[in-house]
Amino acid sequence: MIDFIIVFAFVIAGAGIGFYSIDLLPSNALANVSSIEGLSTVCAGFGIIIGFGVGLSAQTGYRRLEKSISNMPVDMLLSRSVGLVLGLVIANLMLAPLFLLPIPPDFSFIKPLAAVVGSILFAFSGVNLADAHGRTLLRLINPNSVETLLVAEGTLKPATSKVLDTSCIIDGRIEELLQTGFIEGQILVPQFVLQELQLIADAQNSRKRSRGRRGLDILKHMQENYPRRIVIHPADYDDIPTVDAKLVRLAQEISAALLTNDYNLNKVASLQQVPVLNVNDLAQALRPNYLPGDSLDLKIVKQGKEET
Repeated sequence: MIDFIIVFAFVIAGAGIGFYSIDLLPSNALANVSSIEGLSTVCAGFGIIIGFGVGLSAQTGYRRLEKSISNMPVDMLLSRSVGLVLGLVIANLMLAPLFLLPIPPDFSFIKPLAAVVGSILFAFSGVNLADAHGRTLLRLINPNSVETLLVAEGTLKPATSKVLDTSCIIDGRIEELLQTGFIEGQILVPQFVLQELQLIADAQNSRKRSRGRRGLDILKHMQENYPRRIVIHPADYDDIPTVDAKLVRLAQEISAALLTNDYNLNKVASLQQVPVLNVNDLAQALRPNYLPGDSLDLKIVKQGKEET
């Protein structure tokens, strides 16, 4: 519905601009026109065509913006919103004296043109400054928070979100890691990972089917125990065929770490500068070198001085 509204609005705007655009023509040019209404209708038709094309472009841009916002971390979205509002406020303050100046009627278009251009420039600058100095903006939002001050000073860094892949869910050890508290931040489960789990759970092979159902049960249990930390992320990429490539793209876009047991996915993500947390590597690092009761083969390389 929103797509139709966007295109329809641009078509109506194009028709109106085209219909009334003949008022901008000099009177001597209109003197040679036999039918003013016919010319207005023709201009309105061209406006409809142009408005339809611009509306389709605006529709595509809106969808990209919507997907970008849905994939954007909350802190970045908040800082950019503050930067956008501050940019628009500064633009209005800077352009206010211009509106008070007397301008000849022939140049009356300067005021609205300056308002539009100035608002766009200052809004764009505000968003860029928010990206560069987003930590400082946290002071403006909640200056009394100790955590806010530490993050703004760079002493404390916010916890990085983790993107969970299918192999890690089926493995099940991620639930135990959450219980121990070693994993911080939100755990994001992409929608396409859920779809892959469902496909595995519906597989004809009984072994695959049991693995898929086990993964769904583990995920449901984690969501019940950690409702605020386990988040189903709606992102999807129709232009990317494989789930692994989608996981890497999502982690890149939201600056998150990838939580996986897949060796190949680990290597591919590392090559693309995506932080990876591998549960198998963690288990290997925590395993002691020798356990009580293990037998060791010792080689005597030098005779000792003490008699035994």
